[in-house]
Amino acid sequence: QVQLVESGGGSVQSGGSLRLSCEVSDAALDYIGIAWYRQAPGKDRERVSCLSRRDGATDYTKSVKGRFTMSSDVDKKIVYLQMNSLKPEDTAVYYCTVRPRKPYSTIEACSWSLAGFDYWGRGTQVTVSS
Repeated sequence: QVQLVESGGGSVQSGGSLRLSCEVSDAALDYIGIAWYRQAPGKDRERVSCLSRRDGATDYTKSVKGRFTMSSDVDKKIVYLQMNSLKPEDTAVYYCTVRPRKPYSTIEACSWSLAGFDYWGRGTQVTVSS
């Protein structure tokens, strides 16, 4: 069964830290890229970071660079998002998603397009108070 389960959300004060985790079920492990998105109330879903399974390269949206770090375990079964120096504008539901490997697909692992991110977790709430 394809399943992505996020955890680690919570409420912190501005300047605090949280570490989110996303556990990927065995059925979803054949992915080329895995990403974190977030969605604040009344706003569109926003890409936060992405990790390429092939070489472990990561990328980040500008607003979190230098504050957030994405990593994974050796098997790429659990990915993490370490969030430091949190700001009230980081408040959102954070989602994990994977881009499965597909024959003949030319899309890059961490293409900024939403295309190919087929599986999503249910999200974990992060609330940062000022």
